[in-house]
Amino acid sequence: MKKIFDLINRNLLRPVKRFSDSSPSVLPLITIAREKGSGGRPVAYLVAKKLGNPWEVYHEQVVAQIAKETDLNEELIKEVDERNIPLIEEIVADFFGKKYMSLGSYHKHLLKILSTIGHRGHAIVVGRGARFLFPEGLKIGVIAERTQRIEWMMQFEKISQNEAIKRIDTADKERYEFIKSVYNRDPRNIHDFDLIIKTGKYTSIEDAANVIVSEARRRFKL
Repeated sequence: MKKIFDLINRNLLRPVKRFSDSSPSVLPLITIAREKGSGGRPVAYLVAKKLGNPWEVYHEQVVAQIAKETDLNEELIKEVDERNIPLIEEIVADFFGKKYMSLGSYHKHLLKILSTIGHRGHAIVVGRGARFLFPEGLKIGVIAERTQRIEWMMQFEKISQNEAIKRIDTADKERYEFIKSVYNRDPRNIHDFDLIIKTGKYTSIEDAANVIVSEARRRFKL
């Protein structure tokens, strides 16, 4: 897969080719926020596969590039990635009509990378609160019953029930704190999404991907 990140700094100001003359200010972009264990990440990769080239998924790659740009250890970056760390300094600008806080080095890199990806389009960004950066993107939430999340975690991560519960509880807490810390928003607000899909008994990973693909094709005239 071609790495877009190596070109970020030199191409930040490169003109972006729009995908539709009828919607010149909107790029084809999908953001997926998910509960841990809900299948959100495999849904994202399946959506990219179904949409085809040039669509790409950005998840762990974001973390790797932040580590590269900041000369920090990648494992350290993963540790702080979605946690409430005290980097908020002051209100500095108006962002999509709302005040936002000036952040420390890590979050500045994060927003820079996400913005670069988003403004080039044909991207599926998993997590990182990307839905707040791109109000005109297709904003998806993937959820599942707690029992389903535990079951899938046990199945695919090959871990015990207690470990699955621990990881889910930890992830839920950290993601909540991350969104509050960086964006000053409540991640539980359903009105921040265009579509929320509940995976599980009646909606498989492929079902969820098909729904997203259908909506993306309609919205972006693909």
